[in-house]
Amino acid sequence: MKGMIIKIDFESEIPIYEQLGRQIIEGIAKGELKKGEQLPSVRQLAEDIGINLHTVNKVYNILKNEGFLTIDRRKGAMVNNLMPEVTEEFMDFIVRELKFIIHNSYCRGMGREEFLNICKSIYDELENK
Repeated sequence: MKGMIIKIDFESEIPIYEQLGRQIIEGIAKGELKKGEQLPSVRQLAEDIGINLHTVNKVYNILKNEGFLTIDRRKGAMVNNLMPEVTEEFMDFIVRELKFIIHNSYCRGMGREEFLNICKSIYDELENK
């Protein structure tokens, strides 16, 4: 995780393990973490960002189960060479998450074009990295 900086907001309502998992997935998407790249050991990452090693272990295992990481007893956690596919379960998750985000944005007065432009700019960043 040489080119990537992990920032945990200890005041956030989002659990620490979820923040860490999201940032690792973002790092993979942005190319900051390369396929096959070895991640720091559980102990090292926990020390580096000042969190409990069980939290890092939980994140590594969740990301392994989702297909983002592989875990080898000798080499530790590595970015998987094959990324997970879009499944029906993932599509259900996306719809639930987007419904909340869109409803929240709508209630706040954000228009469709503004919302879609934000989505487009995020995708553009990934495609033009």
